[in-house]
Parts: sequence; structure tokens; C-alpha cells
Amino acid sequence: MAFDPNEPMKDRITDIGPPHYEQFFPPVIKENYGKWKYHEILEPGVLVHVSETGAEVYTVRVGGCRLMSVDIIREICELADKHCDGYVRWTTRNNVEFMVDDKAKLQPLIDDLRSRKFDAGSNKFPIGGTGAGITNIVHTQGWLHCHTPAIDASGIVKSVLDELYDDFCGMRMPAQVRIALACCLNMCGAVHCSDIAILGVHRKPPFIEHDRVGKVCEIPLAIAACPTAAIKPAKEGDLKTVSVKNERCMFCGNCYTMCPAMPLANAEGDGIALWVGGKVSNARSVPAFSKLAVPYIPNEPPRWPTTVKTIKKIVETYASDANRYERVGEWIERIGWEKFFEKTELEFRHEHIDDYRLAMTTWRTTTQFKW
Repeated sequence: MAFDPNEPMKDRITDIGPPHYEQFFPPVIKENYGKWKYHEILEPGVLVHVSETGAEVYTVRVGGCRLMSVDIIREICELADKHCDGYVRWTTRNNVEFMVDDKAKLQPLIDDLRSRKFDAGSNKFPIGGTGAGITNIVHTQGWLHCHTPAIDASGIVKSVLDELYDDFCGMRMPAQVRIALACCLNMCGAVHCSDIAILGVHRKPPFIEHDRVGKVCEIPLAIAACPTAAIKPAKEGDLKTVSVKNERCMFCGNCYTMCPAMPLANAEGDGIALWVGGKVSNARSVPAFSKLAVPYIPNEPPRWPTTVKTIKKIVETYASDANRYERVGEWIERIGWEKFFEKTELEFRHEHIDDYRLAMTTWRTTTQFKW
């Protein structure tokens, strides 16, 4: 049937893709859509939004984990039913937000959230993640689900946030500090644009299981998947297989995606790189990519002490040295990278020297116009 622009929904199949987000708005949000005048942070993790109609919405943000148990989700739904007429939302950084339309409902909600503990005594629903504090860490899948990780995700995030917990629940930083983790160079996390980024790095080319390649792989697909043309067909005796030109390999894992007989994970080669200074905001300066701070830290499960200690050092140095409202990258640009390495006591190494002529510093990353 021909499309009728006067009746765009006529005969349309509407069960494809996610339902429209408007269906999940609390009534007060739907009634005041596009009419919000301002918002304020009443205390860490607690916000109020005020509409031009006079309506108010009080939001309590709690830190959640990316991989939640069914029991926790059921408890979140129970809290939403009890205090928020069944409405609840997740943020892009794995927070959970409970919203109420009456100030009288706010304190009972906060008290209920703070009363809920795990058996060991820690808070199930820590309130925070707003304003000039540490936001919840957005991260990828790590060893649990992903097939190309160099590091774990949930374990490292848990270890880092245990150390930075007070700053998630407080607002003593000069500005907000966004931390992200991606477990490999493909970066399905937000590590390219975060104040502090934890990135999993492979350092060795794929190991080729020659006896399996011809059985489980489409060799042309594995060759075509390599962005640097490092893979070519080869023979091992009578076996059709592939070979890798190691100096061309960028350790991306694309070949392993196409060919499970080319595993990239390696206990000695895999580890962590730390990047700093990225941001999406253009409030005081243009958006910025993160830049390398620490080229390699070995994997140290289950608590990754070196990674945690290094991030803590960067955070504390930034907190004591930056000006108010200065993001991490803006602070570094003001004091200079030499001073950054000196103050944070990080080692400057040859990996920090960017000799790629199409480097990130030349990319246009801003929508700001310069006349």
C-alpha cells in the first residue's frame, strides 16, 4: 500500500524496534514536556526540576552496576512501585533514578534507599553521582561476555569505585569527573571522551591455531577483516591457513571476530592503559579526546591495586590543584603536560610521543564555528 503523508501512521507496522519513550514518562514529566525552566542539586544525588507551570520533580540518583541480578532489579521495581507510582529510569552511566512529584515524598524515598544494605553491610543503593563529584563508571563487558577483551570490566570498576566511593557520594571536586572503561581498543565504552579512561590493551599479535583455521574460519573473511592488511593466506603442510605480519598488527581483534582460531588474549601481553582529559561538553572549551597518561599496567586481579592507586593519585592531584569548574583536561592544558606528569608522579615514556601525522590533535572534534 502506498504511503500517505497525510496519514503517516495508517497501516504502519509499529511493533518494530523499541516502543516510543513517551509511553514511559511519569505523568508530571509528560504534562510538562518542553516546559522545564531550571534544575538545582539539593544535595549529592538529589535534584529538583522546576517547570514554568510551577510543577516540580524531585529525582534521587543511585549508583547501579552494569550487570544486575534479577533480585536487584526486582527490588528496584519494588521501590518504584512503593514511592514513584511504578516509574523508574536508568541513565547512560548505569545509574538508577527515582522520581517523585511531591517534596513530601522525597525524604521517605531517601530514607528507604539508605536503609537497604547487602549482607556484608554495604549500601545497595548509594546516592550520588551528581555535580562536582565522581560519576558512576560506564564500562563495557569485559571477561564476562565480550570475546576480545584485554582486561576485565566489572571487577576493575568495582575496585576503582570502592576507592572513590566517598567522592561518588560527595561533591568536593572542582568539577564533575567522568570515568569510563573499555576492555579493548575497539572502545565500545566512552573512553575516548572521558576525564579519566581505563582502556584494555593487547600487545601481542593473534596466536594462529593452524589445525583449526580451515575448519572453523572463512579465510577470505579473516583476511578482509584486518584494517592494516597484516593477514595473508598461507599453507602449513597440506593445511590451508593464514599468516600475520606482526609489525603491521594493531591488536584490534577483528580477525578473531571473524576467525575463532586466531585468539588474541594473552596473559603476558594484555594489560591496562590510562587516558585523561577527554570531555563531550563545550562549556568552557571545545570537546576533547582523551590522551595517553599511562601506557601499560599489568592485569592484577582480583583488585587491580596498581590501577586503583594510579587513578586515585590522578584524582587527588586534580582535586587539590585545579580551579573551580575546571575539568581534568582543562586543568592539564592550563598547567601543561610536563607539570601534569610531575605532579601526578607518572613516568613519561616513548609511547607518549605521537608521531602519527594524522594524529587526534588534527581532527576536528567540535561543532563550534570560528568566523
